[in-house]
Amino acid sequence: MKNKMWLYYFFMLLPLLVTLVIFPFLPETIPAHYNFAGEVDRWGSKFETFIFPFCTIAMGVFMLWMAKIAAKDEKGGKNNEKIVFCTGMGISIWFAILHGHSLYMDFALAEKVFETPVDINKLICILLGIGIAVTGNFMPKLRNNAVMGLRTSWSMKNDTTWKKSQIFGGASFMIIGVLTVIAGIFFEGYTAMFIALGLLVTDTVVCVIYTYKVAQKY
Repeated sequence: MKNKMWLYYFFMLLPLLVTLVIFPFLPETIPAHYNFAGEVDRWGSKFETFIFPFCTIAMGVFMLWMAKIAAKDEKGGKNNEKIVFCTGMGISIWFAILHGHSLYMDFALAEKVFETPVDINKLICILLGIGIAVTGNFMPKLRNNAVMGLRTSWSMKNDTTWKKSQIFGGASFMIIGVLTVIAGIFFEGYTAMFIALGLLVTDTVVCVIYTYKVAQKY
C-alpha cells in the first residue's frame, strides 16, 4: 500500500505539475466556458487553468479520507480501503485526462488552430462509462461499509443482503458502463450525456428495488 501511495500522489498532483510547466506558454486569454452547442461563450484569464488541478487535489485528499473511514468500518483486513484507494486513483487519472483535453483546447482555440472545439461530452461519456464498469467490477469484493457500494438500509440489513446486492449492482454497473461507452462513441454532444444520465438513473432505481426485494426475502 505504501508503494502505491507514491503513484496515487503522482496522479493527484499531475494536473498541477503539467499546468505549472506550460503556464508561461499559455495565451493570456483562454476559453473558460462552453454553451450547449459546444461553442465558447466566455473567455477568461489563463489563471483559471489552476481551478481544475486544485479540484483534483481536493478530490484526491477526500478519497484518501474516505479510504480511512472504509478501513474502520471493516472487521479485519483492508479490502474496502484498497478498493476506495483504487477508486480515488482512478478519479485522479480521469481528471488528468480531462484537464489535458482542456489545456489542448486552450491552445488550439486561442491560437485559432480550428474554430470548433473537440466534443468534450463524448470524452466525458466514454470515461464515465469506463469508470462505471470498473466500479461494477469492484463492487462484489466490497464488505459491508458506510462509504462505498450499493448501500441502502435494505442492502445493509445483513451480510447476505449486502453480498447479493453488491453482486447484482456490480453486474448491472458493468452492463451500464459498456452501454455508456457505446453512447459516447456513437452519439454527439449533450445527446450522449443525456443517454448516459438516463442509463445511470434507471440502473440506480432498479438496484434500489432489488435491495428491497432481497431484504424482504432474507
